[in-house]
Amino acid sequence: MRAVLGDDVPVQVVLPDGSTVGKADAPMRILVRSPAAYAHMLRAPGELGLVRAYVSGALDVEGDLGAAVSLGDRLDAGHIHPRQVLGLARSLGVDLVRNPPPIPPEEIVGHRNPVTRHTKERDASSVSHHYDVSNDFYRLILGPSMTYSCATFSSDDDSLEQAQQNKVELVCRKLALAPGMRLLDVGCGWGAMVLHAARYHGVDAVGVTISREQYEYATAAVEAAGLSHRVEIRLQDYRDIADGPYDAISSIGMFEHVGHRQLQAYFAKLQSLLRDEGRLLNHQIGRRPYEQRRIGRDRTTMNSRGLMNRYVFPDGELHEVGDLVETMQRLGLEVRHVESLREHYDRTLKLWEANLDAHWAQAAAIAGEGRTRVWKLYIAASAVMFRLNRLQVHQILAVNVNEQTGRSAMGWRPTWETNLRTAAYSIDQTADVIDVRDPSSADQPRS
Repeated sequence: MRAVLGDDVPVQVVLPDGSTVGKADAPMRILVRSPAAYAHMLRAPGELGLVRAYVSGALDVEGDLGAAVSLGDRLDAGHIHPRQVLGLARSLGVDLVRNPPPIPPEEIVGHRNPVTRHTKERDASSVSHHYDVSNDFYRLILGPSMTYSCATFSSDDDSLEQAQQNKVELVCRKLALAPGMRLLDVGCGWGAMVLHAARYHGVDAVGVTISREQYEYATAAVEAAGLSHRVEIRLQDYRDIADGPYDAISSIGMFEHVGHRQLQAYFAKLQSLLRDEGRLLNHQIGRRPYEQRRIGRDRTTMNSRGLMNRYVFPDGELHEVGDLVETMQRLGLEVRHVESLREHYDRTLKLWEANLDAHWAQAAAIAGEGRTRVWKLYIAASAVMFRLNRLQVHQILAVNVNEQTGRSAMGWRPTWETNLRTAAYSIDQTADVIDVRDPSSADQPRS
């Protein structure tokens, strides 16, 4: 282990016999619970072997799980000599080498034909793998807002719920939503955006998702809020939407499921649904430009042998923000504003991780210990990636400019930053639900 990891390993590894590798005062300890952990790493050297060992419970962690991400880099960097592999195999014994432990059932295994990637049927399957776990499971992690994308913090005092409310309000303001407008929310999740836009900006909203559990939850939430006359939730692929034009379109945290080959078709479809001078806001996770030269070696590209593609986001693809801007501009969607929220996602993920830790037993009872470990590892690793600027997140605001007049209907200066956290959208921190009140109506019901 020392030969593979080096003497300067930033964590302490505790082996089954009690011996250790690394410094005793390291900020994190990796506990090898079983020799099966070695077998997983021998069978799939690098990130995948470590993930399998952790998800199966053969390997555990004490301390900051995110600090373990760097070990995958060490194992991927070519430090393992064939002599070390042979020595490890001999140490494990013939039985464990010939009959390795099973791959955790949470992993997607087998060949996934790249030709069929991002067909409607395969996208539905991939989305179901990630989102159709359990609405109760997601509520434990996400909190009462049930919002699964980067929050927007106005101050250090903002709670997760307040910051998520800030985010949907910011999107509404960037889209200049007003009473009577039609809003389309692509990848509506559990309905937070359409509910907020209908209640506080008076729009008629349509939200689409291809996750059945999200659809059922959002539909019930709309009915419970008394907004069925203003909000429609559809179990529908964005490629099948045909009832434009819409005055505004939002897509928040869905774009990671749109493949590189689909970039132009995706934005062309949304543009076809948008009226002249209508606004489109795309909120998405992205990668840095140079990562394209490292596909297959870097976690940010969701390589086929990594945690994200095998366990979390099957067929997920990340794009560089410049590629998106260029594609939108080429289609005639004029990009008017680009904002990075990278540090906001680091904090969001830390709060999700704290929620998961606080409700671990409940989460494991709902989704299983293995799936709960997957989410813990994915959330912790993602936070590190945003902190180190290996992952980014942007909001891109564009206008469907009229080709004849060139009109954008944009004001002289943006106004959406002013008093984002106002009394109208404040959160009751003592309540077990988000308490959003309209100051003009003291009897406004809770949402």
